[in-house]
Amino acid sequence: MTIELPDSSGRLRTYEPRTTPLALDTGAPFTSRVVYSAAHVVADPFADTSPDSPAAVDWDATLAFRRHLWSHGLGVAEAMDTAQRGMGLDWAGAAELIRRSAAEARAVGGRIACGVGTDQLTGPAGDLATVRAAYEEQLALVEGTGAQAILMASRALAAVAEGPEDYLEVYGHLLRQATEPVVLHWLGPMFDPALEGYWGSADLDAATETFLEVIAAHPDKVDGIKVSLLDARREVELRRRLPHGVRCYTGDDFNYPELIAGDDHGFSHALLGIFDPLGPLAAQAVRVLDTGDAKGFRELLDPTVELSRHLFQAPTRFYKTGVVLLAWLAGHQDHFAMVGGLQSARSLPHVARAYELADGLGLFPDPALAEARMKNLLAVYGVTS
Repeated sequence: MTIELPDSSGRLRTYEPRTTPLALDTGAPFTSRVVYSAAHVVADPFADTSPDSPAAVDWDATLAFRRHLWSHGLGVAEAMDTAQRGMGLDWAGAAELIRRSAAEARAVGGRIACGVGTDQLTGPAGDLATVRAAYEEQLALVEGTGAQAILMASRALAAVAEGPEDYLEVYGHLLRQATEPVVLHWLGPMFDPALEGYWGSADLDAATETFLEVIAAHPDKVDGIKVSLLDARREVELRRRLPHGVRCYTGDDFNYPELIAGDDHGFSHALLGIFDPLGPLAAQAVRVLDTGDAKGFRELLDPTVELSRHLFQAPTRFYKTGVVLLAWLAGHQDHFAMVGGLQSARSLPHVARAYELADGLGLFPDPALAEARMKNLLAVYGVTS
């Protein structure tokens, strides 16, 4: 069987899909790394909505996907960027997602951490007190569910902060309030342009010093940091400066194998959007790493980087389209509809290449189903085989 796939030049080329997937089984809990997948939400394709409407979520399919991740030993990072937080999913939808996922995690014994932000502020915040109050509301909700909190970067804070001292004040206030250690999330502007100059400076060296000052002032309240700057060198330098006991969770979807494998001075744990489509394969690789076999870990995970770099290519914030495409092709959901209509955010050549790379890795449990669904999608665009 073959399939005709369009390339970036507009020409069709013939691709021969795999006939068998990788053999990827569930296994023992991880022992050497803490690993989260930032999970996507499944839209309700029958909801009569528009891109400006509140998100309509298929809760059954959304929670089923989280059970899939937990079954392979991965933690779920909930209501994060991958779930279209602030990009289709508003605070009301995120709050419901957090409540439902946290309850499901308790029922199955799954690890869960949830995003705390300020996205209930849909207009200008005006002042720091308003930003603090919004963070406090979300922190209370997350801690009330029993989930760990991830303090996300705030567009509202970036808009009103006048310098590093404002970040120190807001984050210090929140960390003093937190009942349990949290994860601090530094999301770069490639994921969200509104976060340019976060921590009070567009100079990343200066921003790093402010970030480290926040952690140093409250090391007992910081479980770890999640760094999403797509800069492996900077992440390594940053993690070497963390106080003892504070983890670094890589959010680098370009360089994750080397960062998780680590070096003689340390390693990164993981909180990654790419581990949504890679979940079972990533879990198998980490179990190999648990045995001390870093070479075997890299042999499994290094070949996935081409797919990840493709999905996260600029404009990076639209990587969610490829993630949901692969979930549909893998049979985790019945459609390729997205919150806010973002299934249209990537071109046909882009999604065709994503299919080809994922198929080549053996990620689809049923390659014939993936091929049939991809052909159906191509036919919608006028491509017939």
